[in-house]
Amino acid sequence: MIDVQNVFLKYPSAKSDTIRGISFAVQQGEIFGFLGPSGAGKSTMQKILTGTLRNYRGNVRVFDTEMKNRTSDYYENIGVDFEFPNFYSKFTAAENLKYFASLYSRKPLDPMELLEKVGLRHDADKKVADYSKGMKMRLGFVRSLLHEPKLLFLDEPTSGLDPANARILKDMILEQKKMGKTIILTTHNMHDAEELCDRVAFIVDGTIKAIDSPHALRKSGADTEVEYSFSENEKEIRNICTLSGLAHSQNFQSALKKGSLTSIHSKEQTLEDIFIALTGRGLQ
Repeated sequence: MIDVQNVFLKYPSAKSDTIRGISFAVQQGEIFGFLGPSGAGKSTMQKILTGTLRNYRGNVRVFDTEMKNRTSDYYENIGVDFEFPNFYSKFTAAENLKYFASLYSRKPLDPMELLEKVGLRHDADKKVADYSKGMKMRLGFVRSLLHEPKLLFLDEPTSGLDPANARILKDMILEQKKMGKTIILTTHNMHDAEELCDRVAFIVDGTIKAIDSPHALRKSGADTEVEYSFSENEKEIRNICTLSGLAHSQNFQSALKKGSLTSIHSKEQTLEDIFIALTGRGLQ
């Protein structure tokens, strides 16, 4: 679906490249995430893939077409959900969706059904100027699905949403995957990336530091720590050891046999832990 080879990009006003030698490929039906802090180059890479930036060096092929040669037909097959979506604020949500649907040649999905799914059906006739940021985020997501695109670009899709509405959008993203859609997810939210993505790319300072599944990346780090407590002589004693070392821990084995364990929990590494270990940078 997407093949990117040795891509560089320098903004006209910049002193150095913002994107530096990035290469990766995305298969059809895959959710591929760019995970990194603000300013890392995630959004710039997305702009290259959506055809907004064409002054890059290297090769970028989407739908087997070099993006420098893409035509307007390209936009019939992609949907884009921006982190800060723009609408005609004096139009209602329904009027906005009707207008955007008219830009595509294929018959759109029923906008009211989509609005119902994201909890905006009763606000369809409200002017977008009166929408909150979270409502605009949900409306932007609906807009990206209207024409049933084969490829979705989602930029921080759950930013600013409460947990309930974030859950709705994440479920809808997974529904799109089940339908065979390919999804590029740009985020600094490790929980979204871990829950949704088949693979993620850690991007920092315009370069990719690692690409793999979230599970494989977490497994590649240090051994999981286990913290356990047990009672002894009417006192509670707390110990920490590695998961692989539990079998050889005399205190743990003794407490287990005596039935004196009072608590036990593991401290698995998160994607953010791995990201910091590999890059020395946080995700915020």
